[in-house]
Amino acid sequence: MLSALQTPRAAPIPVERRRHRRMKVVLLGRYMLPSRLEYPCQTIDISPGGVHLAAPAKAAPGERVIVYLEHLGRIEGSCVRTTMEGFAMTITATSRKREKFTAQLTWLANRDELGLPEDRRHERIAPRNPRSLFALRDGSEHPVRVIDISLSGAAVTSDLDLPVGTPVRLGSTPARIVRRFDGGYAVEFNFPLSADLLDENLEL
Repeated sequence: MLSALQTPRAAPIPVERRRHRRMKVVLLGRYMLPSRLEYPCQTIDISPGGVHLAAPAKAAPGERVIVYLEHLGRIEGSCVRTTMEGFAMTITATSRKREKFTAQLTWLANRDELGLPEDRRHERIAPRNPRSLFALRDGSEHPVRVIDISLSGAAVTSDLDLPVGTPVRLGSTPARIVRRFDGGYAVEFNFPLSADLLDENLEL
């Protein structure tokens, strides 16, 4: 029991669990689970100590994951939690590699100021067969003409009147409309294409 002269002990101040600030940097890549199966992925946010991935196959907490990201190369670590979009994982690296990683992330986070537009960060190709279809959620299908394709999306011509954000399926590839232009749309794929598929013979 406290005496009248004792000062009550202050409650401990919560400590921020994340040592590194997360940056909203979107990068495409691929990852491998312990099963040795590979899947495409996209970063939601990333820091020198961890990354949150949008991923079709979720790692289980504690599982080791190897990821290859554009601009950053190979990273590895362990899944710490699953999310609606995919999973979050730690990044295991030496202090020297982490310093280099931090510098790369800082550049990527500021690349807009350096004149690298977000929607032109990947090589684009014009398909030999430009004919494809937009499939909408109501089950309807509409012919479109593909102007060009990148790992992350495509530009198409269409007479449809659809708002930005509309989910579509371009051929067999799930995507959403991210921009309108005169006579068509730019769409972003839900998950990036594999780089070895991207050539003029690709049909979506």
